[in-house]
Amino acid sequence: MERLLHKHRKGQLILALRGAVTCRVPQAIWLVPPQHAVWIPGATSHSCSATVNADTYFLFIEPNAAAMPDKCCTLSITPLVRELIRYLADLEPAYLTNEPTGRVITVLLEHLASATIEKLHLPTSDNPKIRQISDALIADPSDRTTLRQWSEKLATSERSLARLVENSTGLTFGRWRRQLHLMIALSQLAEGHSVQNVAGNLGYESVNAFITMFTKALGKSPTQYFASLQ
Repeated sequence: MERLLHKHRKGQLILALRGAVTCRVPQAIWLVPPQHAVWIPGATSHSCSATVNADTYFLFIEPNAAAMPDKCCTLSITPLVRELIRYLADLEPAYLTNEPTGRVITVLLEHLASATIEKLHLPTSDNPKIRQISDALIADPSDRTTLRQWSEKLATSERSLARLVENSTGLTFGRWRRQLHLMIALSQLAEGHSVQNVAGNLGYESVNAFITMFTKALGKSPTQYFASLQ
């Protein structure tokens, strides 16, 4: 279930230990696979949804308490950071900085500030034409409508539409759709779907074609990628 668009004064970190979380912010959709977290700076409008098998932790950070990124991003979480967050989740939220809990939090914030940022997001746009395409592809990821066919549907030239997509998202139409497929694939695989089912859901003619796309994007096959997250 997806929460409505909202925002917090504090920054918010959402850690996924199992399953996946999808976070929507203006101009982008961010994905959090297992052992990763999405960072949402304070005062950023967002909405989040999680797979049914998700096991998540939420951490709120005061503005300027740590040198966190100033934009929404997906962070790779080390085992140390994961266990520190799990440890703190069982403690009372009130603490003093010179007490054991305060010292643990200091260590946690130092490690979070240096966490690796992963390129697991889909640039989007409020442009009505881009929004119509993205809504259609999210609703039916197997849709293989070409750029030329979309230009006919949207009553514009293929060249103009290609330029609009690239200017709005920073990606060509083909790369943008592949990134969308990657995001959906990661979410479905994290939910427990088989590689064969995910390939079919995304409209790939063969499982090998899907595995090739996934491997080019993340450097590992789906099986290898999720095994590395265990």
